[in-house]
Amino acid sequence: MDKDIGWELYRSFLGVMQAGSLSGAARALGVAQPTVGRHVEALEQALGIALFTRSQVGLMPTEAALALRVHAEAMGHAAAALVRAAESQGEGVQGTVRITASEMMGVEVLPPIIARLQQDHPALKVELVPTNRLQDLLQREADIAVRMTQPRQDLLIARHVGAVELGLHAQQGYLDRRGVPASVDALAEHALIGFDEETPFLRSLRGSLPAWQRDGFAVRSDSDLAHWALIRAGAGIGVCQVALARREPTLVRVLPEVALTLETWLTMHEDLRNSPRCRVTFDALLQGLQAHIAGSSAAP
Repeated sequence: MDKDIGWELYRSFLGVMQAGSLSGAARALGVAQPTVGRHVEALEQALGIALFTRSQVGLMPTEAALALRVHAEAMGHAAAALVRAAESQGEGVQGTVRITASEMMGVEVLPPIIARLQQDHPALKVELVPTNRLQDLLQREADIAVRMTQPRQDLLIARHVGAVELGLHAQQGYLDRRGVPASVDALAEHALIGFDEETPFLRSLRGSLPAWQRDGFAVRSDSDLAHWALIRAGAGIGVCQVALARREPTLVRVLPEVALTLETWLTMHEDLRNSPRCRVTFDALLQGLQAHIAGSSAAP
């Protein structure tokens, strides 16, 4: 086995794994299709294994390819992190910082914080990844993460930001049509917006909200952004952040005694503590998120 294998071969292999074809990988990577084919063939020869078999739907990965994928992805994340670190060298705050957060945080909360950050540091570039999948900071999938669970890895710096308050909300038009539930039990008579897949968060609500289960939802989606849009559209009653709901004049909080919280953490790899781009971003996110959380408990 040739141990001195160039990264470009793994890059093409990963492109085919993600696209399912040589042509798709070539388009994604910005190279010619024959180049991708040569890279995959060279990697197979160097490793002494077959990575793909042809089928009617494209290239199918072998068991060996599936086993290698996670390592190739880790190499890709490390290569991207290397580029970000290289770009940041020099005077002042510059380069690229990659931030990951949940859908709602990434789309509804972080943009104004990032806008202010870039006003203060015009040479700083930001990659924002809104996803409910936990990005692995140890594998350098991102530089900084906003998480709704406490990080446990020893190599991560973590700051507890506070508790985001959640509540039941509905659009005024919906309440005009269906009435305002007078009790938790009355929720069973309403159109509820909830998740399609069972989640730990959903299970945690069973004690305080018996109606909050999959079979009781009139509209189901596993996207927090979809929930938010459905609530604002008047599709029913759903759970959302209190601070965000206060920005929408047509939204009304129902059953305010039902108060839920999500503990929020800001975290990054300890190796980045002395990186100017990551340090100023971490501080700006911490300050902005604390202000957002304070808005949850402010008087309406």
